[in-house]
Formats: sequence, structure tokens, C-alpha cells
Amino acid sequence: MAKIFIYGAGSIGCYVGGRLLAGGSDVSFIGRARVADQLRNQGITLSRHDDSRWHVPPERIDVSTEAAGAAAADLVLVTVKSAATPTAAAELANVLRPGTIVVSFQNGIGNADVLRAALPQHTVLEGMVPFNVVERGPGGFHQGSAGKLEIRHTPAMQPFVDDFRKAGLPLIQHADMLPVQWAKLLLNLNNAINALANRPLKEELSQRAYRLCLAMAQKEALALLQRAGIRPVKVTPLPTSWIPRVLSVPDALFERLGRAMLTIDPLARSSMSDDLAMGRATEIDWINGEVVRLAQRLGQTAPVNARLCELVREAERADVRPSWSGKALLAEMRAAAPHA
Repeated sequence: MAKIFIYGAGSIGCYVGGRLLAGGSDVSFIGRARVADQLRNQGITLSRHDDSRWHVPPERIDVSTEAAGAAAADLVLVTVKSAATPTAAAELANVLRPGTIVVSFQNGIGNADVLRAALPQHTVLEGMVPFNVVERGPGGFHQGSAGKLEIRHTPAMQPFVDDFRKAGLPLIQHADMLPVQWAKLLLNLNNAINALANRPLKEELSQRAYRLCLAMAQKEALALLQRAGIRPVKVTPLPTSWIPRVLSVPDALFERLGRAMLTIDPLARSSMSDDLAMGRATEIDWINGEVVRLAQRLGQTAPVNARLCELVREAERADVRPSWSGKALLAEMRAAAPHA
């Protein structure tokens, strides 16, 4: 049986790894001491927005705080926050056997490139986790929105496809992941808005003012992607370019359209909102910051996304977490880009 390691036992790592374990795969986790202790004591309890549940007892959990065990890995799923990617790359370079498959299931665009540069003797693949996962108590992880795992296609990955199928996490494979990554990032531009609103995702998206902020951020990014010759794939029932228009419709109409676009648990919040709640650094530089960097490479500006980056960084430093109203945040976006 193939040996799978999860490097980064956070919400995404524990959920995906836990589902693989529940499906019968041989999975080990590498994570921080807090989570390692919880998994050893509580096991892993998983739930999903459709009321599905799984539990893996503590005696089946193999978890370590050190990367050395990954020397036995056939497949490594990297699920750490983007800021930790260089550290992950350096640690894995010291222990992995040549030929080990490494998948970046992380936010942002360039994490696989960072891993690939440090792991030249390994196959490194871009992956994408489209759904939201929240931690609900020790060892408890909940999938709060719908979606399927996506990954760059390569023959080397095929021996592991059945593990994901048995876990109920079938892989959608693509020859080119860049349009997929950008499609997800366009949706993730809402993470900053949700974090600043300090409300559950469903409640935030039910208010047109917040949606107009997201529409502005997406339109700005879409214009830059068109200039760069990148065409994001369709990851919802609607074409990506239509989404800003749909976000702008009245609340009652959006409620009907939104149900068709995406299933969201009423209590789910973005990972960025959870980071602010826990006093942790966010991934703003690898989400909205990616749009700002794309603009810079093209000799353009991205004032809406740049202002969202500034506001989230201010929130990271604040003694009291802000809770922006939709009206106030929209006024801030319009002031940043008055002609948008």
C-alpha cells in the first residue's frame, strides 16, 4: 500500500488526510505539537455540509512534529500556509526519496514553483482545494462548502487516484493548472472581505454592499488576466466572467442564483477570518496580493485589491478586531478606485 504523508496538519491537511484515512489509505501527519496532541488524544472527527460524518480513532493516527518520517513517503500533500512553503521545501528536500510525488494543496499561485525549485529530483504538482474547512473543537474538522479536489495531470500520480476515489474525494485532473488556480483565487478574493466583515460567509454574501466589494476586486483581476492572456476556467455553474455581474444583482435575486452557484454552510467563515480570530498572520499576500503582483508585472495597478491587502494587514496589527459594515467597506473600495 502506498504511503501518504500530510505535511501541515491544519484544517485542510487534517480534513483531506482524515478522509483518506477513513477510506482505508495509509496516511501519516506532520504538524505542530498542539494539533498532534489533539489527534493522538481525540482522533479525527470529520463532517460535511450535507450532514455526512466520519471518525478515525486515536489508535489509527500516526502524527509527528518532525519531517523525518516523510522519508518513507510515496506521496506528500503539502497543506501548510503559503508563508511556510520555503520551510516545508527545505525540510522535505532533506528527507524525501528521489521520485516521491509532492502536491501543493495551498492557496495562491506560486507555491508549487517554490517546492519544485527545492525538490528537483521529485515530481511536484499544483493542486487545488476548492472547499472551505473549519476546525470545530479538538480533532474536529468541518467541510463548509462544496467542491472537488483538482490537480495537474501526470502519469506518476495515477497510482494514487484510487486512494482519493475510495475516500470520496475524486481528483479532477488538468493538463494546465494555472487557469484553475486563478479561477479559485478569483473566488478567494472574498476571503479578505469576509475577514473584514467578521461575519459567516453566507450572511456576508447575502448583503449586496459586500458583494459589490467582491465584484470590484474580481473585475480588477479579470481585466489584468485578460491582458496577461490567462483565461480562468469555469469552477461554478456560471462562466467566471459573469460572476461580478451576478454579485451585483439585488439580494432577493442573488439568494436564488447563489444557491445554484455554490453550497455554503450557514456557519462557515473564510480561513482568513479564522486567522484574524486566532491572532495569526493571514495569507492576504498570496490571495489579493497575487493580483497586485500580476498588475506590477504588467505595468498596471490594482487599487481595489491593494487596499484590501492594506486593510487586512491593519486588522492583523489591531488590538481590537474590526467588523466593517458593507456600506463602509464599499465606500473604502470606491475611494481606492473611483473610476472602477
